[in-house]
Amino acid sequence: MSPDSMVMHFVGASALILVAAHGAGWLARRLKQPYIVGQLTAGIALGPSLLGSVAPGAYETLFPAGLSPALTGFAQFSLVVFLFAVGYELDLKVLGDRASTAVSVALAAFVVPMAVGSGCALLFREQLADLGMPRDLSPSMVVFAGIALSITAVPVLTAIVRENGLSRTVPGVVAVSAAGLLDVIGWTVLAGTMLNGNHSGPALGWPWRALLAAGFIALMLVGARPLLRRLLWGTRTRMEPSLRLALLIGFALGSAWVTHSLGLHVIFGALLAGVVVPREQGGTLDPDLLRPLHDVSSLLLPFFFVVSGQSVALNSMNSTGWVALTVVTFLAVTTKIGSGTVAGRLSGLDRDDARTVGVLVSARGLTELIALNAGLQAGLLSEPLYTVLVFMALLTTLLTQPLLLLVDRLAAREGRGTERQQMADRAAETPALQHPQDGTTTTPVADLG
Repeated sequence: MSPDSMVMHFVGASALILVAAHGAGWLARRLKQPYIVGQLTAGIALGPSLLGSVAPGAYETLFPAGLSPALTGFAQFSLVVFLFAVGYELDLKVLGDRASTAVSVALAAFVVPMAVGSGCALLFREQLADLGMPRDLSPSMVVFAGIALSITAVPVLTAIVRENGLSRTVPGVVAVSAAGLLDVIGWTVLAGTMLNGNHSGPALGWPWRALLAAGFIALMLVGARPLLRRLLWGTRTRMEPSLRLALLIGFALGSAWVTHSLGLHVIFGALLAGVVVPREQGGTLDPDLLRPLHDVSSLLLPFFFVVSGQSVALNSMNSTGWVALTVVTFLAVTTKIGSGTVAGRLSGLDRDDARTVGVLVSARGLTELIALNAGLQAGLLSEPLYTVLVFMALLTTLLTQPLLLLVDRLAAREGRGTERQQMADRAAETPALQHPQDGTTTTPVADLG
């Protein structure tokens, strides 16, 4: 295929991807579901399982094999921008007076699903072999199975909290705070798993790569942060917002390149770059930086959903796959809700608030999909098992809203829901979930969920 023809194919495919993904996201929102549900569904529909089966000629025309590197490049770029914004917004000061409760919920909601997922990987090796996994699972594969069940998606959780009027309520604040801690724990464990797993990085043993990664993190925290503060936010060197944005995105891409070179995924470098970037005086977020980051990631993330959908193989879903999907979805929901609810109750929350927290921390979404994609690229997942886990992420995201309604009905039936519902109604009259420092909203990233 000539370069001109490839460019035209890319332009046509991009038009279809953007329109289909954002149109499906809008439809999902109309159906009271997170935006990601529609975008992920559109990505799967444009993949080989649906479009490739129904109209193979159209699929080959729109997505020829030679187009894959360009689509993957756009997908990785959108991930770097998105996770850079997530890292920049990450602020554990939101814990406040509920710190101990949030920490307890986060630890329980990570450890219990992690143990169950890893245990099931060891117990059901024969069934996993039917899904393309090796019979002798590596330690990294076993740990990754636990990570797949323990992830909570902060963006989709934030969107659900806001849309249900829970932003100012105790369960809303506890759930969002716990999810932030879960993100830190989950990404840290995932990074260790990637270091010890299959990789395309340098031919070094994992201890050397871990040492280099630790050195890079220290360099970023000790050296890059004060340099960025002086260069970008100094009174004498304060730059134009557009130039500052370009330099910081370049900084995030460079950090992502380094972590990838160390055998990690680009996602870790992007997150680290966001965490390292200093805030403005007083700890406030820079709206001139956040707004374009949100716009760029919102526009381009559909490429990530389509690239992810290319690896979803519905035709590989045999009877073992469907049974595995049922079991994994059941475990993913019950372990998260159960551990979050019990931890909330033991930390002093009433029954209804604890149930709400448990349901909220079971929300998955884009965060789960990013981790699964990284695991697939690292060789920790087979394509059939990847397909099972992608549908688990989609189903658990779909179930969060109905389960919240079920909690409200149980509270109303037991005569205890009036006060909490009044709090939620008052909170629904306020703007979107705000940052504790400056009140800027996280709506764009949260909508991506």
